[in-house]
Amino acid sequence: MSDLDRAADAIDSGELVVYPTETVYGLAAAALDPGAVERVFEVKGRDRSKPVSFAVPSVPAALEYVRATDRERRFMATFLPGPVTVLCRRRDAVPDVLTAGRDRVGVRVPDNDLALALCERAGTPITATSANVSGRASARTLADLDPEIREAAAVVLEDVDDQDSSARQTESDEGETDGTESTVVDVSSETIHRRGAQADEIEAWLEGS
Repeated sequence: MSDLDRAADAIDSGELVVYPTETVYGLAAAALDPGAVERVFEVKGRDRSKPVSFAVPSVPAALEYVRATDRERRFMATFLPGPVTVLCRRRDAVPDVLTAGRDRVGVRVPDNDLALALCERAGTPITATSANVSGRASARTLADLDPEIREAAAVVLEDVDDQDSSARQTESDEGETDGTESTVVDVSSETIHRRGAQADEIEAWLEGS
């Protein structure tokens, strides 16, 4: 069985998986399973009042779980896949624990082949939150993972580009994820809640669309 298959099986069983994205390493669990999402909060030591986003393999897949306006759909078609989290009205299948009881949920379609393959293989939205203990730095390489996260994860997926990163870190940034968090945007209110990757382009789109 491949690592990807083991990761998908782990998610199906309510366990946690570490996976690479185009920003930082993420912590995956079945996003529609309240118990699995609770495990994410527990392992990260994350405040339950702070919502967690979900990742899916495509915009059409996202639309199964959110109610998006025409403008939100145009935005998603422009920026996804990519390092962007789009806040949309959630459908009933999305649990309160994921959104901290709010009406909107963050949607990610990561621009990373392994992350997209995991989303596809899992067959369900997965949590899209950084694989670190809250308050600590995000992990750009597997060597950066907090011990608590590594121990809690049933499977740790390694990006191909990251395999020899430890030997290269003193020379360059090759083998590391980008390290810039995704930009979080609410298109409906034209609000950027967190400036990250592509923030300037997103701001220009909001102003001109």
